[in-house]
Amino acid sequence: MTDGGLRGDSCDSAHHKGTKAQRTICSQCSERAIISQRYSGLHLCQDHFIQDFERRVADTVQKNNMVRDGERIVVAVSGGKDSTALLFCLSRILAKRDVELVAVTVDEGIAGYRDDTIVAAKAIAEKLGIEQHIVSFREEYGYELDEMVPGKKVAPCTYCGVFRKSALNRAAKRMGADKVATGHNQDDEAQTIMMNYLKGDIERLMRFRPWRAQKGLVPRIKPLREMPEKEIALYCMVNQVFTESRECPYANLSLRADVRDMMNCLESQFPGTKHSTVEGFEKIVAKAQGSYAQMELAPCRQCGEPCVKELCKACELLEILKNRVEFAPFSR
Repeated sequence: MTDGGLRGDSCDSAHHKGTKAQRTICSQCSERAIISQRYSGLHLCQDHFIQDFERRVADTVQKNNMVRDGERIVVAVSGGKDSTALLFCLSRILAKRDVELVAVTVDEGIAGYRDDTIVAAKAIAEKLGIEQHIVSFREEYGYELDEMVPGKKVAPCTYCGVFRKSALNRAAKRMGADKVATGHNQDDEAQTIMMNYLKGDIERLMRFRPWRAQKGLVPRIKPLREMPEKEIALYCMVNQVFTESRECPYANLSLRADVRDMMNCLESQFPGTKHSTVEGFEKIVAKAQGSYAQMELAPCRQCGEPCVKELCKACELLEILKNRVEFAPFSR
């Protein structure tokens, strides 16, 4: 989930258009537009932008049957713009439904970065009156991320992604959650699809869209998966819940960073590229349905979490950390 800084050009905000934006009128009323959606051709004022944003998220939730009445939904809230928008928007569109939202923040242990976003996560949960829990890598695994990747000689995102997913699943089960909602947006989805295209990893690509729930795994939902990153940031701004956050210091060490820049460049030149990438993938999935069977999972022999092999990826990495000769604990 890219909850850091903004890049690319998925939409043009009036804040960046100067006097030209002041002459742009909302497509729905006579008020001044604050955004021009290049991919749709719509110009929207603040009120109609908020309505449009929440309607589209609500449509995504409904058409994918993401939420049912009586469910307890754990919302992964890091404190960045995506997760903040997710919690704020869900609290509004689900306000009249019998659904309980619980915020969970994972503290990976990234010095100078995660501390600030945890403050923001606490603030939005408190503002909305939503229960919040903080889960740390230190408590779950005995190490912080900074300790796992000394000198940045290994891929930090591999460790972070594996342990964060596991920590969220464990926390959701402890809380009796029916679903886990994450703030993955359209940019994230397009990047993940393109990364797997580039790697030629078709099986992993097909697993990107799970067909059924697996025992031991709390189902994941992505209500923001059709929303461009910049619109999410604008939604936070106009609702006065935007908190400026730095990019994760490890972000540029991953393939995703290069793919992100490539997709942003294409989106700037050819508006709608990210949308068509995701839509094209959905068509491929529909045609390939049944060709790639979902792997059966069994309990990890060490921690009991669902996995493909006898040992889950999190336990495999923990074994590497414990046996690594050059490992020297990091102290803040």
